Amino acid sequence: MTSRPVRIGLQLQPQHMDYATIRRTAAEAEELGVDVLFNWDHFYPLYGEPEGLHFECWTMLAAWAEATSRVEIGALVTCNSYRNPELLADMARTVDHISDGRLILGIGSGWFEKDYQEYGYDFGTAGGRLDDLAEALPRIESRWGKLNPPPTRDIPVLIGGGGEKKTLKLVAKHADIWHSFGDAETIERKLGVLRGHCADVGRDAAEIEVSAGAPKGDPSAGGPELREKGVSLFTVGVGGPKPDLGPLKQWLAWRDEQNA
Repeated sequence: MTSRPVRIGLQLQPQHMDYATIRRTAAEAEELGVDVLFNWDHFYPLYGEPEGLHFECWTMLAAWAEATSRVEIGALVTCNSYRNPELLADMARTVDHISDGRLILGIGSGWFEKDYQEYGYDFGTAGGRLDDLAEALPRIESRWGKLNPPPTRDIPVLIGGGGEKKTLKLVAKHADIWHSFGDAETIERKLGVLRGHCADVGRDAAEIEVSAGAPKGDPSAGGPELREKGVSLFTVGVGGPKPDLGPLKQWLAWRDEQNA
């Protein structure tokens, strides 16, 4: 069990809807009291019609930074392959300032091969993409220290993925938030691995917030077990054409009960 308060995120998947719908849904989510508003970093839909409506990640985050006032914002997650690390650091710093310090830099090594093929990036191998991420993270951190003006705060870094040899080692070195995948048993096992990596680098694993997708159905059925294993950030995913915030409302009510 973690002592962190429960937080609820919404991943507003930028697919199969026009931007007016995305904007309205983001505003409604903030009004409802969501803690974090995420999109994702892809160029095509992941579900449904593969050539359906879709919008780009970071230009959208900049728009959200202006259109919202309280909620934290970020990508779940940015693909490291698509931007030079120094450029990504500068983009993140800029959105951090636009939002008055509400950006989370969510980042991962990338996996959706169609994005790579259609936009001319080298897909390579899963291991090679993780090696690229390992090289990029220190460059991002270094660039933040050189920018003028600097970020408004130490921008939280969220790393998504569960690879025990490479990804969790990067989480131990660089992340403030680990976005996990799998059921409670899987998360518990991987947290044990993460604690070992943290010990290797002299870091307290409790400094890292544990994030997971919100299970479908009643939060009181799926939430407590994940909470018991250490998850404190639960993210509901919605897409178009008509995003349904009903499940989000249930999770927000459960959050308020847990944090009372």
